[in-house]
Amino acid sequence: MQIAPSILSADFGHLARAVDAVEKAGADRIHIDVMDGLFVPNLSFGPQIVSVLRQETTLPLEVHLMVQHPEEWVKTFADAGADMLLVHLEATPHIHRALSLIKQTGMEPGVVINPGTSVDAIDMVLPIVKQVLVMTVDPGFGGQEFIPEMLEKTDELATIHDRDESLDFKIEIDGGVNPGTIKLAAKHGVDIAVAGSAVYDGGNPADNLHHLQKLAAEAE
Repeated sequence: MQIAPSILSADFGHLARAVDAVEKAGADRIHIDVMDGLFVPNLSFGPQIVSVLRQETTLPLEVHLMVQHPEEWVKTFADAGADMLLVHLEATPHIHRALSLIKQTGMEPGVVINPGTSVDAIDMVLPIVKQVLVMTVDPGFGGQEFIPEMLEKTDELATIHDRDESLDFKIEIDGGVNPGTIKLAAKHGVDIAVAGSAVYDGGNPADNLHHLQKLAAEAE
């Protein structure tokens, strides 16, 4: 399982240092949450942060857009240096257009579903995407409690993926990932786990990341 440290839980005053620490520790990618205060009740990073971090790391930058009308931001984040762009099904009536625009820029397109959204709702876009992100908390804030029932969705996605060789997507979870829940996720078809507080709390992100990686590997 890959671990994607989320800088939403890092020290905002030293983001470059926070990214460097996990890159040296073997992180697979960096997860960047972009919130507009409308689709979710919080504000966070914009394309300028992505652009700065692009100069600081060679790791893939995975941008999670929690914004209304995400299709309007595709070119901006492509120009900023994002490698993957993940958009919520619930944020736009034009999900096919949004994903197609992402693909046209050369970024990897991903679709995100909230806890209240079923896997059936994204069936028609699975041939387009490279990632499906299942929210394991309600989006908008870090440090929330993991919703274990969401792993039924990752099981369902794994089954869909395995029975159709034409599909080529990774299954990702985001929210409430910690040493206990990552072991559970590893048994339910999860390829990538976003971890924020579990990596950056306590002041030693390298050790925290190694611990999560070890637990996930042992559970698989």
